[in-house]
Amino acid sequence: MSHNHDSRVPAPVPDDPVLLPAPEPLVPAEPLPLNTFAASETPATDAAAPEVAPAPASTEPSWRQLLATRPEEDRNSPSPVADTTIGTLGDEPMGGALREEPGAERPAPEAASEAGIVAPLPRHQPSVASRVGEELFAWLKTLASAAVYATLIVTFGFQVARVEGQSMAPTLADQDRLIVNKLAYRIGTPQVGDIVMLYYPLNPDKSFVKRVIAEEGDQIRIVDGRVYRNDVPINDDYVPTEFRSHDDYGPQVVPQGYYFVMGDHRNNSSDSRHWGFVPKKYIIGKVQLRWWPIPHALVF
Repeated sequence: MSHNHDSRVPAPVPDDPVLLPAPEPLVPAEPLPLNTFAASETPATDAAAPEVAPAPASTEPSWRQLLATRPEEDRNSPSPVADTTIGTLGDEPMGGALREEPGAERPAPEAASEAGIVAPLPRHQPSVASRVGEELFAWLKTLASAAVYATLIVTFGFQVARVEGQSMAPTLADQDRLIVNKLAYRIGTPQVGDIVMLYYPLNPDKSFVKRVIAEEGDQIRIVDGRVYRNDVPINDDYVPTEFRSHDDYGPQVVPQGYYFVMGDHRNNSSDSRHWGFVPKKYIIGKVQLRWWPIPHALVF
């Protein structure tokens, strides 16, 4: 039986390792001239074509030569620092005005115009007529606002009234100026003894100033000028003796929603004794203050 060599069995590995040669150090090569590759890639031509003389070697210096010939002061000088001012774009700040170097002088207007720089135009100043018109318009707006406020106050709040006649003497005299509180009876009701301003029941275009003597549901009676309310004489010390009357009235019961009024000048007053009771809706407000004449100002 013959022993044949089996190729499937691997060959024995030698005990001594094989040493490879050390690689040569890499040294940056000089840049090749541009025409080097052009000359090497020139296609071959037939033998009859004339030979072209090779291009002379490029005399362009390499980067090593340029670095060696650079002046020492240029290599040591610091590089310029970029302007990192926040809020600037180029040489113009965010506000839009050009930055000026310290110590720089601005050119005069004549020099700027000669250099082609256009000076900014002055702001337009309004004319005198325009300013007067604006002032008048402001005054008109103020007056209109005051008129509106006065209307609201007179309609819903207070009203200025003037006394004409002597029917409320000596408490109120002719031409006295009064402040009438119209809010008092919007949130409340007239009380006995209040001095009120009311519309004349027989002609609501007129208004009177009287004193409330009795309210709805009361019985009113007058005997020889002496006034009784629910058979009790009222305290009318505000009426002087010479102003008292000597007439008789009643007895009468004041209907619901009505009031009985009289003037303090009893013998010279047109009141409920002559034209009847006053509806509550005809009572405008309470006389709160006499402000004129000032020496006789009085709060009621």
